[in-house]
Amino acid sequence: MKSAIPNGLTLANLACGLLAITALFSGSFIMAAWLVGAALVLDFLDGFTARLLGVHSELGKQLDSLADLVTFGVTPGFLMFKLFRIAMQGGEPIPEFLPYIALLIPIFSALRLAKFNIDTRQAEYFIGLPTPANAIFIFSVALIALYGSSSTMEAILLHPFFLTITTVSTSFLLVAELPLMSLKVKNTSLSDNRGRIVLLVLIALLLLVFRFRALLYIIPLYLVLSLIFKPHRK
Repeated sequence: MKSAIPNGLTLANLACGLLAITALFSGSFIMAAWLVGAALVLDFLDGFTARLLGVHSELGKQLDSLADLVTFGVTPGFLMFKLFRIAMQGGEPIPEFLPYIALLIPIFSALRLAKFNIDTRQAEYFIGLPTPANAIFIFSVALIALYGSSSTMEAILLHPFFLTITTVSTSFLLVAELPLMSLKVKNTSLSDNRGRIVLLVLIALLLLVFRFRALLYIIPLYLVLSLIFKPHRK
């Protein structure tokens, strides 16, 4: 019975992802963002609860990856597709096939999650950009472009060239052999957690200064700090 609790949280994550996709189809970008945000919390809680109750299982592991694929792979892929469509409506002369490049996001997310399930090196750190981090970045691009930027920033973020570069580069980062720090705290050692501490402090400062616009800078900051405080690869 205890194993049903984390699995239930994982299924709630999946439900949020499915609802976010339906919200995107109706043009409710903010609602989709809130649903993905809720899924991020549920994604943390299912693993935390499984560790707390000591009920790790192969079923839970596979279910978690399937839920993450939908919520943090398919959903941002559909969002990027919508952004390309919006760019086309703005009069940008782009090929009709270009929006379908957005499908690289769920495809490479699936590959990244499959690799994660069989890669024993990722217990202490990540190899490649985690799918939730990628979803955060893509949603931040969309929200800032559509609701919180100047006309100049909107023109940049919704330019087909920027969207194409973002899609291709984030898809590559998902499967790149790039060690990135995990936010899981294994001990209370200051030296072992200094990268995480610096990241959290800088995120707090960015949010204080830029408010929700800070979301656009958090994932690039995470990548840079992972290179500075490079995890030890075993």
